[in-house]
Amino acid sequence: MTTDSLPIDAGGSAARRRVGKTGEPARGVAAAAISVRAVRHTDLEQVIGIDAAVTGLEKADYWRSILQRYGDGDRPERQFLVAEANGRVVGFIIGEVRDWEFGAAPCGWVFAIDVQPEYRLDGVATQMLQALCAGLRRSGVRKLRTILARDNKLVLSFFRSQGMTTGPFIPLEMDLDG
Repeated sequence: MTTDSLPIDAGGSAARRRVGKTGEPARGVAAAAISVRAVRHTDLEQVIGIDAAVTGLEKADYWRSILQRYGDGDRPERQFLVAEANGRVVGFIIGEVRDWEFGAAPCGWVFAIDVQPEYRLDGVATQMLQALCAGLRRSGVRKLRTILARDNKLVLSFFRSQGMTTGPFIPLEMDLDG
């Protein structure tokens, strides 16, 4: 899933932290140890399932292609990571180093991130982003970028909470049909 397809709540804003009877934050799932690791071929069906549950579209061919390009682990400038809890994949993040695009020095790009909804308030995305950044730093880059839909307040709020701000580029597009 790309960074512009995470859902937002019916009111158009990011999910609010739930509070339980004791005043403590309620967890969608009991707080389990989350581990972040490189994707494995056996994780693909779970990644497809997370993406399909969130976007409403099953894109199995797309994800097989992404796994082939980013999941071999032999290229440190390409990172496909998953978060695992209780023996199952509960999130994923994908990023890479891009060199000299638009005259910019090499930098990291995150182009896909998603977390199972019931794990969204458990710090999973933060852990995955930190692991991705560590890998990109080992590749020699010192800046991270992403792009997302203007109305995707959930993902925008997440990236802003991680210290990301507006960058120096303006995305432009045009229709090629007609």
